[in-house]
Amino acid sequence: MCGRYVLRSPPARLREQFAAEFDAPDPHWVPRYNVAPLQFVPVLRVVDGHRRIEALRWGLVPSWAGDAAIAARLINARAETVATKPSFRAAYRARRCIVPADGFYEWQPRADVKQPFYISRRDGRLLALAGLWEHWSRPPLPPLLSFTVLTTEANAWMRPLHERMPVMLADDAACAAWLDASSAADALDALLGAAPDDALQAWEVDRAVGNARRDGAELIDALAPYSG
Repeated sequence: MCGRYVLRSPPARLREQFAAEFDAPDPHWVPRYNVAPLQFVPVLRVVDGHRRIEALRWGLVPSWAGDAAIAARLINARAETVATKPSFRAAYRARRCIVPADGFYEWQPRADVKQPFYISRRDGRLLALAGLWEHWSRPPLPPLLSFTVLTTEANAWMRPLHERMPVMLADDAACAAWLDASSAADALDALLGAAPDDALQAWEVDRAVGNARRDGAELIDALAPYSG
């Protein structure tokens, strides 16, 4: 976790919630109901002192990597080790970003199948997932901007679905602190815990979401509620 998510809100809503500029028109600014690793998707980062939403590829490629194949293994970063793990520590210090999402998917193991659930905020706001970004360059290949999503231990509400959950920045103040390059280590650490048990809602969805080629609004249709 987090391995699939949804971003269907229009650019105007992202601009309003995150007070950010963005690149448009662009082929990446379309409703997405099944964002998968190694795809280019909108990410919020600070560029020259301004909040900007740009298309980055999901799966972090550290600047020191010999090639970009490592990206598939670095779609997530564990909050518990992000400050010390070589793949993430430099980005954690200086290149933090926010991954906007309407919701994300998680799969609950059952006797014979894994049942997917769609998870979103109860209050209807976009999720602000804590992320890290990197710039990788190996000429003659074009430069690559990539990102990873931080995860932490699941809260009690989430635990029946999965032992991990994405780090979610709770409000505007948390987002500002995460993006601020001058934030102290203890201030950052305070942002890395699980969301409150009452912050999220979930329901069962069709197993078609497991196919990364499927990307329609029907993927988030509710089949049955999640009771925790």
